[in-house]
Amino acid sequence: MKEIHIVSAIDSGLFTRLTEVLAQAAVNLESIDVEQVGDSSVMVITVDQYDLALQCLRDFKDIQVITEDAILVKLKDEPGALAHIARRFTDAGISLRSVRFIQRDNEYALVAISTDRSETALQLVADVSIF
Repeated sequence: MKEIHIVSAIDSGLFTRLTEVLAQAAVNLESIDVEQVGDSSVMVITVDQYDLALQCLRDFKDIQVITEDAILVKLKDEPGALAHIARRFTDAGISLRSVRFIQRDNEYALVAISTDRSETALQLVADVSIF
C-alpha cells in the first residue's frame, strides 16, 4: 500500500478540504493518520487511486506532499543532529537519494529522507521517524 504524507501548518479546516477534494475525484481513503508535530500537522493517508490523489493534492497551497518512498523524521534542531542520522545510513551502506527539510521551529526539524532501501532505512531511524 502506497502512503502519502501531507505536512502543513496547523489548519482546522484542512482535513475537511482535503477529504472533500478527494471525494469529488472519487478517491477513496483507505487509511488516515494525523499527528501534530510542533507547529505542524502531519497526515499520512493511503488511497485506492494513488496517482489521482497526488494530482488532487497538487492544487493545494501551503502543504507539502511527500510520497511513500520518503521517510519522515523528527530531529532536534541542533548542530550535528542530521549528521548523526546520515552516519547511520553510511554505516549500513545505504545511499541517500534526497534529504529535504520540511519544517523547522525552535526545537525540532521535520526532515524527509529518500533512500535506496526504504525498509532497511526505516528500521535505522525507527526512534525518530513519524508514523
